[in-house]
Amino acid sequence: MARVPVPARPLLPRRRIDLRRAATADLPLKVTAVLIAMIFWAVSVLSAPPTEVVRDYSGRVAVERPDAVPAGYVLEGQLGDVGVRLRGTEAALANVVASDLHARVDVNAADLHSADPQDIRVYVDVATSGVKVDSVAPATVTVRIEPITSREVAVQARFANDPPSGTVAGDSAITPSQVRVSGAASQVARIAALYATVRFGDAVTDLVSSVQPTAVDASGATIDGLTIDPAVVQLTVPVLPTATTRTVPVLPAVRGAVAAGYWITRVTSDPPVVTVRGEAAALGGIDQVTTAPIDVSGLGSDRTFQVALLLPAEGTSLIKAAQATVTVSIAPLAGSRAFPLVAVQATGLGSGFVAEFDPPTIGVLVAGPVPALSGITAGQVVAAVDATGKGPGVYPLDVVVRTPPGTTAQSVQPTRVTLTIRTR
Repeated sequence: MARVPVPARPLLPRRRIDLRRAATADLPLKVTAVLIAMIFWAVSVLSAPPTEVVRDYSGRVAVERPDAVPAGYVLEGQLGDVGVRLRGTEAALANVVASDLHARVDVNAADLHSADPQDIRVYVDVATSGVKVDSVAPATVTVRIEPITSREVAVQARFANDPPSGTVAGDSAITPSQVRVSGAASQVARIAALYATVRFGDAVTDLVSSVQPTAVDASGATIDGLTIDPAVVQLTVPVLPTATTRTVPVLPAVRGAVAAGYWITRVTSDPPVVTVRGEAAALGGIDQVTTAPIDVSGLGSDRTFQVALLLPAEGTSLIKAAQATVTVSIAPLAGSRAFPLVAVQATGLGSGFVAEFDPPTIGVLVAGPVPALSGITAGQVVAAVDATGKGPGVYPLDVVVRTPPGTTAQSVQPTRVTLTIRTR
């Protein structure tokens, strides 16, 4: 009888996985592990340093003038402005405003002994938290540091307009008449005048005003950066009716004779005209104002005189001017002087030779200033021919004439002579 085989049994029993049970098993422990992992992740993210960026500030930063400059010196020139590149987080950079940035220079790093322009470094400070300066452009500015100097300068009155119609300005009185001006040496040296400028009103009254003087250079441009002590002067200007005034020329009263050989080329007066005040009857016969006598005896060069102006008539007075500066210009007279017998000489004649001339003398007319001509001696007028390299023979040669400095040979007769060279 056949045997029925027994079914084979699996070696391992087959297990059924319960996913739901696997997910819910030890659930508190799993949730705790996840929470701990999330806490560690949050802590790591929050504790990581924020990312920094570098960005150009959108505006320009003006370089501030330093408050402290070494004693006795002043900083000249414009400092300008700079561009700034900042470093920080996006949030910090967004908080930067113009008032947080301050550009400065270190004057102590400059050479105080040099008056030439020099470059000094620019530093920028930023007040915004978390923001630093990465770079500055330009990194330096050009400045000039000069010693402070001062000088006394006279104050002059200057009128911005004319006095009221029918009037004239009288002599100005300024108190004090001189002030001390201080500043950079180059700026003080530019001062050509110090003006107290006033403007007349419509009323016919004397002008009394407190004015701040202004320094100007030779071109009339205002000079800034100076200190004037006192800063204010008192200016008083009389306003006078023109009905009792008359403007006439100044006539210099020149006396005496200038040095021999000289003459007066010009006489000038400053002021050239003056205004006389007085009664109409007295003014009617006045057509000029003369100076005190000016003695020019023996003058041989230009000379300037400070002389008083003489009142033209009793009961009159002068407005603005009490004296004049008179310049007398002197020049030498031009003339000529004849030297009819100037012996001809030979230059460069070789040894062992003798020279003969036909004619032996020439006539020379010397021109120049009369004083110079009168001092010439016969030996100072030289006539010569060049015999360099010439041997025995006969040579027609041009004559070269030399005269003292300041004079010229106006004519030479004859201009050519015959040179005969013989052996001794």
